[in-house]
Amino acid sequence: MEYRQIYGITKRVSAICLGTMTFGEQNSIKESHEIMDYAYYQGVNFFDTAEMYPIPPSGQTYNQTESIIGKWDKIKTNRDNIIIASKVIGPSSEMSYIRDGNHKLNKKNMIQALNGSLKRLNTEYIDLYQVHWPERATNYFGRLGFEINEDIEINSIAETLEVLDCFVKEGKIKAIGISNETPWGMMQYLKWSDKLNLTKISTIQNPYNLLNRTFEVGLSEMSIRENVGLLAYSPLGFGTLTGKYIENKSTPNSRLNKWPSYLRYSSSQSVKAIERYLEISKKFNLTLTQLALSFVNYRDFITSTIIGATNLQQLEENIESINLVLHDEIIFEINKIHKEISNPAP
Repeated sequence: MEYRQIYGITKRVSAICLGTMTFGEQNSIKESHEIMDYAYYQGVNFFDTAEMYPIPPSGQTYNQTESIIGKWDKIKTNRDNIIIASKVIGPSSEMSYIRDGNHKLNKKNMIQALNGSLKRLNTEYIDLYQVHWPERATNYFGRLGFEINEDIEINSIAETLEVLDCFVKEGKIKAIGISNETPWGMMQYLKWSDKLNLTKISTIQNPYNLLNRTFEVGLSEMSIRENVGLLAYSPLGFGTLTGKYIENKSTPNSRLNKWPSYLRYSSSQSVKAIERYLEISKKFNLTLTQLALSFVNYRDFITSTIIGATNLQQLEENIESINLVLHDEIIFEINKIHKEISNPAP
């Protein structure tokens, strides 16, 4: 396993991070702990969760993922060797069941959110605490185009950062992260940390994969120059970049078969791109999963790639991707497809 540094966290984090959003929905507590155990013994020390998980979100299951992690025996026995990342949600009219709909990123709501996560995770501190998505209305989760809405009352990023800075000073969190954020949003966090002498953000968690390389426009330069590493989520595009859907190898329990409304990576252009990437993988005797994950793992702006797995066979292949470095000829062919079918799933 390879390990990398996150500002504010003493122990280096594994370049593969285990995403846990299936825990409590697609995976039972027993299965979840088996998955965490396997990852841990393969050198993964970085685990990502959120107060709203599992996915898809529901009033019946929310908070269960953090509770499952909190019951993992390694939390008690090896806490110093485990890096836990969690998230506080931004406003969502569809999740009024979380904190009675009080989602503004202000002191009162964020204290409630953090204390809830700490209790469920059975820990005194969270290593990396992230804002799950912006409070303001902007273009994230695949939305194209930006339309400003000045009628919506929002807390300033400065106020949100001040709250997070207090959490750091209190020892309840070690580092601050943002997620589903734009270049303007990252710039604001960096500006206010400098202007008000507050804790600087350490990471940004955004989607990044062969079908969505929009991070490379604007955010990649900021990430490298400002030392705010990307935690890449959806590196396999909801499983589409395993090739199992176009090769008819998916199972009834595969995510897109269980929840067919998740269409972000299933457009006709995405399918065309996936078919082309599958051809490359076969040409070089790789699986499409290996190709897709290896491409993400070694980008200059990546701190860790967040993988997900509902079984140990998937998990083994995903973790093994860190041992594969794509040579220049493969990268050339990947970029050729990208130029022809650019970001089909932004």
